[in-house]
Amino acid sequence: MTRGAATLVGFGAVLLWATLALMTAASGAVPPLLVNALCFAIGGAIGAMSWLFRPGAARALRQPLAVWAVGVGGLFGYHFLYFSALRAAPPVEASLIAYLWPLLIVLFAALGPGGRLRAHHLLGALLGFAGAALIVTGGGAVAFRAEYAAGYALAFAAAFVWSGYSVLSRRFATAPTDAVAGFCLATAALSLLAHLALEETVWPAGAVEWLAVIGLGAGPVGLAFYLWDRGVKQGDIQTLGAAAYAAPLLSTLVLVAAGRAAATWTLALACLLITFGALIAAKDMILRR
Repeated sequence: MTRGAATLVGFGAVLLWATLALMTAASGAVPPLLVNALCFAIGGAIGAMSWLFRPGAARALRQPLAVWAVGVGGLFGYHFLYFSALRAAPPVEASLIAYLWPLLIVLFAALGPGGRLRAHHLLGALLGFAGAALIVTGGGAVAFRAEYAAGYALAFAAAFVWSGYSVLSRRFATAPTDAVAGFCLATAALSLLAHLALEETVWPAGAVEWLAVIGLGAGPVGLAFYLWDRGVKQGDIQTLGAAAYAAPLLSTLVLVAAGRAAATWTLALACLLITFGALIAAKDMILRR
């Protein structure tokens, strides 16, 4: 697979993440860590079932401890920290800090072997972050308050974990994507333990909520991680980092289309910022073609 093709595969994860907000809203009052446990169990099971048609694929689970630490630490660590941040700080501020992860990917990738921080990558990521900030804040002012310092720290840790997971995965490029199924199942188990310790159990009520949970597990909290793994390992990770800011934009547009959010001029400006940011970051790929 060429580098450009792998980058497009990775962007497929961003497209799936666009449905995350709508499906999460449709899942009802199920607590976040329980949703996490159910979805990762579904996503991991789908990957594992594919092994029935590919004899020997299960050998992908035989990975060094470092690979498992990065895989499970990234998937479980990010979601646990993010949900904890939303509990400890206002959601707008916490989400804004958490959305530093694509920008951090661009910066961290420059520190890796053969990495180089180019001006257009950084500019694209900064424009994307500006667009994401408009979406998260609605164009309003953000007031960071000292009493929520712990929540802000958790949100930054979440951004650091996901960007670190994405960049470190590239260093383990020889680990096959089939291993992600194992990471998902381990994440499901850890999420279930965290749920039992921290949350009250509320199961999906009715067919619609169950279908939403299944859809999450099959798509944005399932297949998306397999696509992202291929993208960050074989694609242009800095372009992917900048393009990842399309996730909150597309997610909001899906909510607008579903009648759950209003179309505003702020959203239109965010669209322009994120689109131009992604195009600028992808300059090398576009001109090469």
